[in-house]
Amino acid sequence: MSKSQKKSTAKSSHDSKQDVKEEQDLAKNEDQEESLDKLKEKIAELEAAVLYAKAETENFRKRSVDEMDKARKYAIENFATEILLVKDSLDAALMVDESSIENYKEGIELTSKQLISVFEKLNIKEVDPKGDVFDPNFHEAMTMVESDQDANTVISVMQKGYTLNERVLRPALVTVAKEKS
Repeated sequence: MSKSQKKSTAKSSHDSKQDVKEEQDLAKNEDQEESLDKLKEKIAELEAAVLYAKAETENFRKRSVDEMDKARKYAIENFATEILLVKDSLDAALMVDESSIENYKEGIELTSKQLISVFEKLNIKEVDPKGDVFDPNFHEAMTMVESDQDANTVISVMQKGYTLNERVLRPALVTVAKEKS
């Protein structure tokens, strides 16, 4: 083989290697572009999912705020409905033209029972601590008097207290015994 043939063969070998390399580079670039397109699609999907989740969260927050507002606004609806029955009984008693003291007393007793029934339905309990040990969580001492009873015992109740679901609505106003001097 002559030098020119060797050069030509080397050149064509070099050219074919370069062509292969260019083809590989081209294929690699196409793969990268394809991979880049897939990543862009995935990013777009994720952005849409994030926006959807954000919108859902905002909607949930708005619904929760609305529900809390309604709950606050209508929290006493059950109580109001029940207490209207007691009001109706009082109105009926006032409409009677001729009645005796005994009839009024009987009507008031029935109305009181009706009110007690409403309290039971709503879990309102009376605190009548006469004879119990004074408890500042449920009682408010108005006076202390010397007594034969043990110290810190409730002697009398000036005003009954009430609880709602074990929480004090109003403490009982009481007189408490103190030791004799």
